[in-house]
Amino acid sequence: MQNAYFKKMLTFKHDDKTLQFRVSQELFSSYEVDAGSRFLLRTLDQLPLADMRRVLDVGCGYGPLGLTLAKLEKRRTVQLVDRDALAVDFTQQNAALNDLHNVSAGGSLGYDAVTAREFDLIVSNIPGKAGDEVIAHLVRGARPFLSPTGHVAIVVVTPLVPLVEQTLSEMPNCAVTLQEATANHTVFHYHFTDTVDEAPQPAFANGLFWRDQLEVDYKKLKFGMQTAVGLPEFDTLGFTTRLIFNLLNELPDNPIEHLLVVNPGQGHTAVAAWLSLQPQQITLVDRDLLALKTTTYNLQQNGCPAARIHSHHQIGLPPLETRATLILHPLRDSEGPKLAAARLNLLAEKLAPNGTILIAANSHLISQVEQQVKKNKLLHPQKRKKRKGFSALRLS
Repeated sequence: MQNAYFKKMLTFKHDDKTLQFRVSQELFSSYEVDAGSRFLLRTLDQLPLADMRRVLDVGCGYGPLGLTLAKLEKRRTVQLVDRDALAVDFTQQNAALNDLHNVSAGGSLGYDAVTAREFDLIVSNIPGKAGDEVIAHLVRGARPFLSPTGHVAIVVVTPLVPLVEQTLSEMPNCAVTLQEATANHTVFHYHFTDTVDEAPQPAFANGLFWRDQLEVDYKKLKFGMQTAVGLPEFDTLGFTTRLIFNLLNELPDNPIEHLLVVNPGQGHTAVAAWLSLQPQQITLVDRDLLALKTTTYNLQQNGCPAARIHSHHQIGLPPLETRATLILHPLRDSEGPKLAAARLNLLAEKLAPNGTILIAANSHLISQVEQQVKKNKLLHPQKRKKRKGFSALRLS
């Protein structure tokens, strides 16, 4: 699946170092290294950078900040984290491409999966649409991970400046050593003047990603959902979900041993399938760690035992102990027909005899995928439903 996501190579120069980056259209700033990251890197010469040997890059994307810092000093160790498994994968590819062995990359919602401490520098190009609570947490939450002399350097888009300024002003013993702006971005450097031993505050467990309570009442399905900021369908169901519900309602009343859900989003279809079909095992697969955690939470809130749920944060498909009886796969419109068809070919290998796959997306994409499916002959289209420019397709 890696090559299917690849867009092009970027060449990036900073100081006297040159890096090559493999990039994907699906990741932020695939045309060139973004202006915010370049601006942040230029300001770091105002810190004692040569002495900063342990670095954390939060929300790393394909790695321009953290990998550049690793390239500048081979004795420096850099940990990079991102909630998108595609970003983690491309960061790992780019570390190898630039012969950087002093780096590690993994999935995390903010600092939640970071277990190391005593970082000399934490950097982040904070995403503009993460939500105020999450952004404030990214600013505040660095403290427990810093060494006594450690610094934080972040860059934000201009509309976020008041929020960051307010958050910094409310933090005890916080000293802002640099605030520098361009028309579109502002960089902040700050550190802490005390050495209080403070435990990290997990963002997901503390509900910082939560947005609304949604009551789903669609035909025979009635259940409650907790929705998250940054995932679609936070206040109402989309047409693709409603179409998948329609196809679920028409499935034969046969036992479902193993349900596989790819791209579960908030978890609407996974919860609906759990309540109506009671599968013995549920496997969730998504690039987006927030989608996996939100779906898992909603399944458990609707009575699904934790032992039945298996979650995989990755771009491909995991090995399965048993083949899936039913697969639900809302397609990502941005990924296009080639990626969708490639994944369906992989899903065909995971499908049990007489099993079913339900997919949904905009009608144009479904038509393109249906043509590919007919050519490949691994799956057979059975029924298609349409509504207002969207379609769902049942495959066997």
